[in-house]
Amino acid sequence: MALVWLLIGVALLLVELRHLAFYALFAAVGCFGAGVVALAAPSAIGVQLVVAIAVAAAGVVAVRPAMSRTFHQHRGGRVARGVHGGLVGCEALTLDQVGSLHSRGHVRLNGERWLAVSGAAGAIAPGTPVIVTAVEGTTLTVWPSEDLMPGSDLPGALPPPDEAPPEGADGRMG
Repeated sequence: MALVWLLIGVALLLVELRHLAFYALFAAVGCFGAGVVALAAPSAIGVQLVVAIAVAAAGVVAVRPAMSRTFHQHRGGRVARGVHGGLVGCEALTLDQVGSLHSRGHVRLNGERWLAVSGAAGAIAPGTPVIVTAVEGTTLTVWPSEDLMPGSDLPGALPPPDEAPPEGADGRMG
């Protein structure tokens, strides 16, 4: 029975390596704990099961939150507030040619590879810094950074950072 617990634990570790959510990791640790119990008491399957569940639950409840925070801070990535609200305005880099909807390309954004389409008139060359101006599903619409200078009238252009709002736009009567 110890071998079965070991194989289940290894399979869960492989799942964890793919997802990095730290749930399967603690389930694997629970399986390894049950495997140790199986070596000492091979016929106590109920005890093995209780040990596996208790160790996994304790890890998920007591250790996983701290591990998740540390892991995400250490990777240096930003956690978006939501796909649409968090990615628009972010800077990315094209990995290959990014064209129209029918010739999508890819960009690297916050360490991840995303499908992208060009919001500009033509295709965007690989290695070009771009700004995300829209998100539709898992496809980003991007514009070359040099085309989005403050004050530009391109769709999705970023506003000038130091420009004062028009009179009355701040809610005060003038």
